[in-house]
This record gives sequence, C-alpha cells and structure tokens, in this order.
Amino acid sequence: MHSPILAPLMALVLWSFVMWAWLYATRIPAIVKNNIVLDPQRSKEEFNARLPARVRWKADNYNHLMEQPTLFYAVTLTLALIGEGAGMNAVLAWLYVGLRIVHSLVQAIVNIVMVRFAIFMVASVVLLVMALRAALAVL
Repeated sequence: MHSPILAPLMALVLWSFVMWAWLYATRIPAIVKNNIVLDPQRSKEEFNARLPARVRWKADNYNHLMEQPTLFYAVTLTLALIGEGAGMNAVLAWLYVGLRIVHSLVQAIVNIVMVRFAIFMVASVVLLVMALRAALAVL
C-alpha cells in the first residue's frame, strides 16, 4: 500500500539523520579542540559545559527531533493505514515537517528562543489538528 503521507514521514526521518550528522560534525572537532576527556564518571552537565553553545545547539535539536515527532510518526502511520493519508492530511504532514526543519535551522544556527518557541507552537497545533483528524477517522 502506498500513501502520500509516507513521503513527509520519511522526509522527517531523513532530516533527523541530517541533524545527527551535523551534531557529530561539530561535536567531535570541539571535543578534540578543547581536549575534552570522555569520562563516564563525569556528569552530562559537566561535559556540556565544556562544549561551545553553538555545538550544543545541534545536539539539543537532535534530541528534540526524538521527542514530539514520535507522535507525528504514530499519527502519520495511523492515517496511512486507514487510507486517509492523502489530501489535507498529507498537506498538514508536509507543513509539520517544514516547520520542524525551520525549527531545527533556527535552533542550530542562531537559537533565538522566542522564534524557536513560536515555530514549535505552530508545529504543535498542526500536529494536534492531524491527531484530531486521525481520531475522527478512526472513531
């Protein structure tokens, strides 16, 4: 079964890998440059304190992509499975993915918290609408 809504789902999965690569492309050189010893006895906070903020931002965003988007994946798969993955639902899915990519870029490059928060809130509303549409279709 092919559903148009699976394309934005895969786009967000692939974007998560872009952020994963960006995270390590900046973190590893920072670890080397700052002579950071990877010590399992040291707290995460102590490790992060030694990294420049611009490096931490990428890791923070990668972690964010492992949080709320899990709901997106569940809703998207539900819509695909019940045959409701086209039309407005696909448009909403692409809108959510676009907003999450913009959120990632804002956080990873400039990290203006209020801009990032506004994008997150709009994306959350889009996801809520998708979830409500899925719930109505299932029930």
